[in-house]
Amino acid sequence: MQAGILGYGIYIPKYRINISDIALAWNKNSQDLASSLRIKEKSVASADEDTVTLAYEASSLALKHAGMKPSLIESCLIGSESHPYAVNPTSTIVAEFLDVGRNYVAVDLEFACKAATTGLILTLGLIESGRIKNGLVVGADVAQAKPHDILEYTAASASAAYILGSDEKEVIAKILATSSFTSDTPDFWRRDGVKFPTHGGRFTGEPSYFTHVEGAARMLFQKTKLSPDDFDYCVFHMPNGKFPREVAKRLGFTDKQQQHSLVVDHIGNPYSASSLIGLAATLDTARPGERIFMVSYGSGAGSDGFVIQVEKAILKKRDRQTFFKDYLKNTKYITYTDYLKSGGKI
Repeated sequence: MQAGILGYGIYIPKYRINISDIALAWNKNSQDLASSLRIKEKSVASADEDTVTLAYEASSLALKHAGMKPSLIESCLIGSESHPYAVNPTSTIVAEFLDVGRNYVAVDLEFACKAATTGLILTLGLIESGRIKNGLVVGADVAQAKPHDILEYTAASASAAYILGSDEKEVIAKILATSSFTSDTPDFWRRDGVKFPTHGGRFTGEPSYFTHVEGAARMLFQKTKLSPDDFDYCVFHMPNGKFPREVAKRLGFTDKQQQHSLVVDHIGNPYSASSLIGLAATLDTARPGERIFMVSYGSGAGSDGFVIQVEKAILKKRDRQTFFKDYLKNTKYITYTDYLKSGGKI
């Protein structure tokens, strides 16, 4: 039994802040930052939004896209590093709001920015083993960043939800293969009770992001006997605009293969939702028979790789979905002061 994606949904708050406004507040050179990070703005959750509300919005759209009743969901896995409660699961709150019922397994996952892609692998296993028929996986974050930290320029808010199942007539994209590359590499951490994360600066690059993304990618190439030329698209985790472009180049992918997935240019890095929104933006335009190569990344550190093949059902479901490009309209820009207020920093 091979599982795949039945439907997906994303949610991005309407608020944005220009990176130049953050730089101005700290007397930094915005042009140097824009050149280094390759990002101009990011999405910001409003004062009444959190990981639960973001996850619910994306999940509702995913169910609509899949054409599925909530009661058919048998698992709810939510990956985030900004769960509202230290003790009280996000997954059960979201499932309750969705009216999933009582016959489901729920769990909150944490692994920095790859928690949700690990959820995809776990749900695939449950479905392909015959334990369940359909599962919901969500990546959602209201990303934390200390004022005046480099993370403040990229840490964003958004969510992505995927419905997985094995009904061949309803699968819009098959997940043909996966890989995971993991090590104890503490490039980014936040101790219990501490509000903002700490990171290892340049240590987050070569020994962390690039080692793990490239490791998972090369494992997947070896496992499937495929090469970059066999794919129409590629998606990588986007902590900034520079890293995913660099790793794609190192692995042999072209700008054309990556162009649809670079959502970081418009919304920044919504942590657990980053690569999954990049996948959604790619699926928005993908055609049956095309292949997508995706690798996530989570500090601590690890990467999950996926080979995905688009199926015919994607065409019949296009009129049910909300596209990534729709969230680039009717945005509202806020000041740095309003940004601090909405995040409870002042």
